[in-house]
Amino acid sequence: MLQEILKHYNIQKANEGAWIGKTSLQSGGELLDVTSPVNGQWIAAIKTTDKAAYQQVVDEAKQAFELWRNMSAPKRGEIVRQFGDKLRTEKEFLGKLVAYEMGKSLQESYGEVQEMIDICDFAVGLSRQLYGLTMHSERPMHRMYEQWHPLGVVGIISAFNFPVAVWSWNSAIAWVCGNVCVWKASEKTPLTALVCQRLIAEVLESNNLPQAISCLVTGAREVGEWMSTDKNMPLVSATGSTRMGKAVGETVAKRFGKSLLELGGNNAMIITENADLNIAIPATYFGAIGTTGQRCTSTRRLIVHESIQEQVTERLLNAYRQINIGSPLESKNHMGPLVDKDAVKAYLEGIETCKKQGGQFLLEGGVLEVKEHEKGCYVSPSIALVDANLPVIQTELFAPLLYIIPYKDLDEAIAIQNNVPQGLSSTIMTMNMREAEYFLSHNGSDCGIANVNIGTSGAEIGGAFGGEKETGGGRESGSDAWKNYMRRQTVTINYSDELPLSQGIKFEI
Repeated sequence: MLQEILKHYNIQKANEGAWIGKTSLQSGGELLDVTSPVNGQWIAAIKTTDKAAYQQVVDEAKQAFELWRNMSAPKRGEIVRQFGDKLRTEKEFLGKLVAYEMGKSLQESYGEVQEMIDICDFAVGLSRQLYGLTMHSERPMHRMYEQWHPLGVVGIISAFNFPVAVWSWNSAIAWVCGNVCVWKASEKTPLTALVCQRLIAEVLESNNLPQAISCLVTGAREVGEWMSTDKNMPLVSATGSTRMGKAVGETVAKRFGKSLLELGGNNAMIITENADLNIAIPATYFGAIGTTGQRCTSTRRLIVHESIQEQVTERLLNAYRQINIGSPLESKNHMGPLVDKDAVKAYLEGIETCKKQGGQFLLEGGVLEVKEHEKGCYVSPSIALVDANLPVIQTELFAPLLYIIPYKDLDEAIAIQNNVPQGLSSTIMTMNMREAEYFLSHNGSDCGIANVNIGTSGAEIGGAFGGEKETGGGRESGSDAWKNYMRRQTVTINYSDELPLSQGIKFEI
């Protein structure tokens, strides 16, 4: 399968890591080896971007912006529509590459490519709906309104766990808004980024448009630092850890740039005594083990009413016994490997930390020997019963470790949920309308996403995605998230033959 994918996309043993559209730039950067977590095999190498290549990318992107911003928004939307159609034809191959390079299940990988298609469709419609408001002026024969202009070069820093979808959330909307994009993909998943860059480059070429409307750079921390300090990038959208986001946000703010931060999640599901467990249990195990617990929206904490704790635990353990773990390229498997050996190490350390702090393991996971992979990136999931005050539950662990926390009343459950630094996704499982509405009120969840009777994981593109507190406060994808990629301008037009001042001020000479 791998050879078929590499041949289909013409991925060489060594690839350049800086691209302006379809044109690769020679770089003096180091070769970055790409190894699959599926079987531990080396796939290819890609050269990291050096400073000279990065500067060339930005310079050409600035030139492309001059033309792109002057195209009408619906015409820009037409380019995004064509990109979405190309993704439809490539869904199978690109989905398999996502699974092979990152390790998530094939169904989740196909779903990620579908998410790209969906956001393209959304952006096409949005290209005719970049609305501004009109306001009534207090001055006679004056008209006031607001309009929105593109920002320029938008920098996008994405993470390994959604190697293509998050880029598309940003780029599709940024493009229809009139911006051009420079993408720094995760150094753990550079090949999927390379393929996506080639696909959009084909669309740009067929429409005789500047190739620098879409650019790709590759590398680790230093490339992100170049973007953060670059005054030519009025917006940097960064997805990743809270630690990384703090550095990006602070650096961009120092130059008065804008940052859009999608950072850590430490998501909780509250299961009340009024829950339908036929919904709650499947939602829990998908949220906890989907993408092997490596989603920012993964379910980390399960806050269960004490009257049903035993029942929930028994049903959850029974469900976990039926989870198939193995190659994500086989459709029967629910859970693939962690992304690399460092992730495995962090998982095992998290288990030991939980034990030392008094957590009681109902199911203790560990490294699995899977025939496809001798290097040990496959793990089994864990469930631990913990006290709400344990320090370990304050930290996001990017792995399939689920904490169960009992509670007595709903106010206590909500307080437990909100008592973490992160604020991304949350959910309550209940058939009681009053409980659901209370959870959604200002007395309830403090997260950017609040759900009722669905899991914490699996957001749709139509709603704005993002969270509060250490999650960064950013919003991407649907709703009016497009405003992040534009600058607002308030306009006042005087069509009278006088010059009245606002607030009734008289200033005559």
